[in-house]
Amino acid sequence: MKYDRIDSSLFIKNRKNFTAQMKPNSLAVFNSNDIYPISADSTMPFEQHRDIFYLSGVDQEESILVLFPDCPKEKHREILFLKETNDHIAVWEGEKLTKEMAFETSGIKTVYWLQDFEKVLFGLMAQCETVYINTNEHYRAAVETETREDRFTKWLKEKYPAHNVAKSNPILQRLRSVKNAIELDLMQTACNITDKAFRRILNFVKPNVWEYEIEAEFIHEFLRNRSKGFAYTPIIASGKNANVLHYIQNNQQCKAGDLLLLDVGAEYANYSSDMTRTIPVSGRFTERQKAVYNAVNHVKKEATKLLIPGTYWEEYHIEVGKIMTSELLNLGLLDKADIQNENPDWPAYKKYFMHGTSHHIGLDTHDYGLLHEPIQENMVFTVEPGIYLPEEGFGIRLENDVVVQKSGEPFNLMRNIPIEAEEIEELMNS
Repeated sequence: MKYDRIDSSLFIKNRKNFTAQMKPNSLAVFNSNDIYPISADSTMPFEQHRDIFYLSGVDQEESILVLFPDCPKEKHREILFLKETNDHIAVWEGEKLTKEMAFETSGIKTVYWLQDFEKVLFGLMAQCETVYINTNEHYRAAVETETREDRFTKWLKEKYPAHNVAKSNPILQRLRSVKNAIELDLMQTACNITDKAFRRILNFVKPNVWEYEIEAEFIHEFLRNRSKGFAYTPIIASGKNANVLHYIQNNQQCKAGDLLLLDVGAEYANYSSDMTRTIPVSGRFTERQKAVYNAVNHVKKEATKLLIPGTYWEEYHIEVGKIMTSELLNLGLLDKADIQNENPDWPAYKKYFMHGTSHHIGLDTHDYGLLHEPIQENMVFTVEPGIYLPEEGFGIRLENDVVVQKSGEPFNLMRNIPIEAEEIEELMNS
């Protein structure tokens, strides 16, 4: 891995928090992700399943974590199963985790090779009554591929049909949505890398540069700072392309006078950052562009203040909609008749701002979090309002990542990344 080793106390604490919520005499199993094929012998780069990483720090394929806090044999209360490494694997694929390295990474003392999994599990299942399976219940999930976790669940239910089955996901949704100090430091590092890359492109962007060239500048800076790359597919959208919310082609030339919307973020140690900035290709905003820009920035600042403990998701978005409506009235994009005649299920402001303002962020860019439960201290959210004007040939979105505080405004992890219109212009022309 490119990132520095993470203190194993993070994973020890995460497991303690998880097992504290398990039913008596129960066992939980977590699988790594597959390495997914492309064609012939080509594969996609490996991405670890975030749940097994959260609980163990193991960032390697063909790994299994078993948690059995009430196991009569103490050594089997936490077990890692790993792909056995050898000299041949080391030559062809590089070093894999040894049992000693796995302990240093995870704090788990009992480590077996993967070929022993079924035999060891058989003994453990005879001692437990309930087994926790790990399903993906994220509100945005739309998974068509059968995962390694899915295959394991099928096998487990067929092999052990008499056991009670429970779900890991509700526990993990709550735990993962609230970050501890080590996680916040890792996310701050991801945001700091994004900051360096953004400052790099402020000196690079000019008329006639291509969107993909800007994407290349970002990835260059990410990699040289120990990130493995983008936390999500980057959006480098110049001119009218900014009005396509998930524009990822990044293949057009930036024209003089256009605005350039950049929705990008570095990952670090599997933790995400998620930044959006909109900058003038020629280095100066027009009067109209700046007016819309400042309106979006105002909505972002006011929306951020609303992210406080106890707030509910739906109420938050209703309040942000009111702030946006006021700004659109000031810009002349809406009038009072539009508001009076609006559909309550699709308010008038949605014509220009059609997406949500915030989402949880952490190990996943759209991270775990139960939206029907109140916001808590140390949850991390994006704040990303936008105004999209296809008729005028530009769209503006601005986004920071912020940590909910016990009292007062959230802490801005992107506080050092330039965002004020005048600062952007000054840096682009320095």
